[in-house]
Amino acid sequence: MRREDVAIVFPGQGSQYIGMGKDLYDNFPVAKRVFEEVDEAISMKLSDLIFYGEKDELNLTENTQPAIMAVSIAAYRVFAEQNGASSMEDLCAVTAGHSLGEYSALCAADSISLSDTARLLKIRGQAMQKAVPIGKGGMSVFLGIDFDTATNIVIEAEKYGVCEVANDNCIGQIVISGEIPALEYAEGIAAEYGCKRTIRLPVSAPFHCKLMDPAARVMEEALNKVNILAPSVPVVSNYTARPNLSQIQILHLLVGQISNIVRWTDSVKIISDRYNTRNFVEIGPGKVLNGLINRILIRINCMNFEKVSDLNTIPNII
Repeated sequence: MRREDVAIVFPGQGSQYIGMGKDLYDNFPVAKRVFEEVDEAISMKLSDLIFYGEKDELNLTENTQPAIMAVSIAAYRVFAEQNGASSMEDLCAVTAGHSLGEYSALCAADSISLSDTARLLKIRGQAMQKAVPIGKGGMSVFLGIDFDTATNIVIEAEKYGVCEVANDNCIGQIVISGEIPALEYAEGIAAEYGCKRTIRLPVSAPFHCKLMDPAARVMEEALNKVNILAPSVPVVSNYTARPNLSQIQILHLLVGQISNIVRWTDSVKIISDRYNTRNFVEIGPGKVLNGLINRILIRINCMNFEKVSDLNTIPNII
């Protein structure tokens, strides 16, 4: 592979599991240092929770978000070291991340320091959880419908409360977020619109809708306190589905991301169309993004790096 043909992408919430990143920690000092720095930044032994903890505690949003980022950056730095890369521009033409994964992308692209990224995601997780009382809101996956159909469903459901499209993940997979009465109504009428199945997500808050506006205000204050640099490669924003190199815009885009749709389908198409990218390397826990990308594009290569054994399956870039 040549760097001009590569996009690196980072996963979001839902990819976590106990034990993720442990073999990287055990085998690569560069990975161990990532976990140590994150532990120090947020003043807790997050690494112990990741490696040995209880699933329910890891699944708390305020823990999940910095945990997935820590594993993703540890894996990224091992991947970069194994390729002899000094910066992300040696490895790819463009990067992106799904929801919290956008923070991982910005960290890997040297836009936000690892310590600041960890602290921001801890704050982000806490703020998103506190924005809506537990039991008031939720999220549901709608399978077998497109974005326009999902939009029509939420328009009808809005008479029962806040209801919005939260994630345009890929063709046939849309996530809807909102207040429980509206969400239940949307699920109830889904079959009339051709939806094959709905799945209520095991989350305790309705992310990526206007109910998250209080969290967006918290994040704006937090982001104003950190040093944000121009990323070394373009980072495609969830909020706009456009590549960004401007340090001035990053704060605005991350604030907007909190209470607006994750435009993942459009983001992947932009990466392919604008950069002619045919190789996607998902770095971090799981292979969720590999599955989504394969449903959005054809004739592309999707790879994943999260474990030591994965180094044997990915060609060198430089």
